Amino acid sequence: MKRRKAKVIKIGDICIGGEYPVAIQSMAKTKTSDVAQTVKQINSLERFGCEIIRVAVKDGQDARAVKKIKAQTRLPLVADIHFDYRLALQAIDNGADKIRLNPGNIFREKEIREVVRALKISGLPLRIGVNSGSLGGMESKRSALPDRLAESALDYIRKIERLSFYDLVISLKGSNVPDTVRAYRKIAAECDYPLHLGVTATGTPYAGALKSSIAIGSLLLEGIGDTIRISLTDQPAQEIKAAKIILESLSLREFGPRIISCPTCGRCEVDLTKVVRDLERKLSTIPDCRQAGTIPLKVAIMGCVVNGPGEAKEADLAVAFGKKEGLFFRKGKAIKKIPYSGCADYLLREIIEASVRRHT
Repeated sequence: MKRRKAKVIKIGDICIGGEYPVAIQSMAKTKTSDVAQTVKQINSLERFGCEIIRVAVKDGQDARAVKKIKAQTRLPLVADIHFDYRLALQAIDNGADKIRLNPGNIFREKEIREVVRALKISGLPLRIGVNSGSLGGMESKRSALPDRLAESALDYIRKIERLSFYDLVISLKGSNVPDTVRAYRKIAAECDYPLHLGVTATGTPYAGALKSSIAIGSLLLEGIGDTIRISLTDQPAQEIKAAKIILESLSLREFGPRIISCPTCGRCEVDLTKVVRDLERKLSTIPDCRQAGTIPLKVAIMGCVVNGPGEAKEADLAVAFGKKEGLFFRKGKAIKKIPYSGCADYLLREIIEASVRRHT
């Protein structure tokens, strides 16, 4: 797919836009002033694959905590500011890598000017984060929500560009999938700033992951989007997991062995779900031994003879099950029969060995 050409923006050590990979972002769900818990969560999210982290800054204590958090973490840190522009100034002084402002509650030109001045001095970017739940009064309620979201962002962009500042990232999040998609399409046609994709207030984890996948996946397929966050009412690690699956499904990023497994039916005579879950759990406990830029392993786990052998022959590693055992394939060639009980461990060993062979 052809990606929209966005301006390159640097956030800490991460570059977004241009030809850089779509980056994965999340937000700490701890109180930012609780430095120990926030650091613990951020470092855990980094291990899961998070690349940019945002923290809520609701008072001076949170803003001052940014410095201590930065000293104990490596991820680029975005300070999320609402209502009080002075918190942005404090967060900048304490080492934040990017500031997020909400046009719905920080809109006075004097306040915007002060924040932009501090950003220029520190060489930091700004995210203009528009949300459907906090749109300001400047947009006509008679207009459709996508138009109001886009116009809010464009109005803010014009104010900041008049201050000769252009290190911007834009997000327009609605809780409704069609509105969110239309809003991003509108802004994508109006500017070349990097776009941070997401759907806000998505609800329960399962529904939220589906809604986010539809909206974000649709936009990414059109080449729109430079960073993503899957907002879930769940542990933030689940946000990272969902984001990685979306990017892998679109062949935009690769994070490890890609597992293909059948949904099972009355022909399946083993507990295939258990095998797949066991393998995923075991894979999550070992370091990713792939190197950047390499083609990942394709691993097929199939439950019967209808599609099993065919999928197995297309995979790097595969097993097609019969009654109590499976036929193991390597590079499309049948190698040996393996017992059902040891299948996950056997595949894990083969995955590790195959990955090592690729990089030696």
